[in-house]
Amino acid sequence: METAANNNDNGGGGGVRKSSHPLPWLNLMVTEPFYLFHFLTFFSYVAVRSSASQNLPPDFSRHLLHREAQAFLTFSVLAAIKMVKQETWEAFIADALLYAKGLLCAVALIVDKHLALCYLLGFLVIFILTQQPPYDGLGDASHLTPLQLESKLTEGNTSKFWLVEFRSVCSACIRTSRIFPDLSTVYSNRNLSFGIVDLGHFPNAAEKFGIALNDPLPIYILFENNAEVARLPYINSESKASMPIIRKNLLCQHFELDRRLIEHISRK
Repeated sequence: METAANNNDNGGGGGVRKSSHPLPWLNLMVTEPFYLFHFLTFFSYVAVRSSASQNLPPDFSRHLLHREAQAFLTFSVLAAIKMVKQETWEAFIADALLYAKGLLCAVALIVDKHLALCYLLGFLVIFILTQQPPYDGLGDASHLTPLQLESKLTEGNTSKFWLVEFRSVCSACIRTSRIFPDLSTVYSNRNLSFGIVDLGHFPNAAEKFGIALNDPLPIYILFENNAEVARLPYINSESKASMPIIRKNLLCQHFELDRRLIEHISRK
């Protein structure tokens, strides 16, 4: 999994990334409502548990402590597995929070069914009012509007190839939001440029690039001199049911990024 040290990338062609913070995760927890509300909700169990422990019978208190230990160990194992399997922190955090919410509600149900209901409603409110923020680094990619992209594809003095990620503010795009900037840092060169178009801001432009409004995002398209040469995923009526999991190695293989980088280096 990527380390948090990669958060200090400079945005290629799209400005500089937000100024770094000495404690980035603490800064996110304080400034992002999604993380702040989750932290306060989980921390509230400590206050509830402390106040209730004085009124619980000794046998029930020991039983509850045993269940809490089981929940903590279960969460630790699941989190460790996800940390190994997931490529991005955003995907790991999303899965870890899901497991933590389920286990907290299960433990709260042992204490009192009304407490469990309160947590369920609380998490529902958080889901409605907030959204997990995507990775905001750009690497060597550029944030583009559809008009800027069309202009760069038609200009003769820009890169021959453009690999473009079409995304929006959706769960899948947030989970994979770190992958494309990381790839751009490694593979961007004078012959291959990386761009990001947010279709959430420009939904009417999707049709220009052969993307339907109900197509699952993100979608990656490789252009050569204003002509599309490859796309991932290629969506049709049969493939919508089984979308591939977006990973770095999948993008590298599908768009032959290693070969293109080697060809660029060999021409120097």
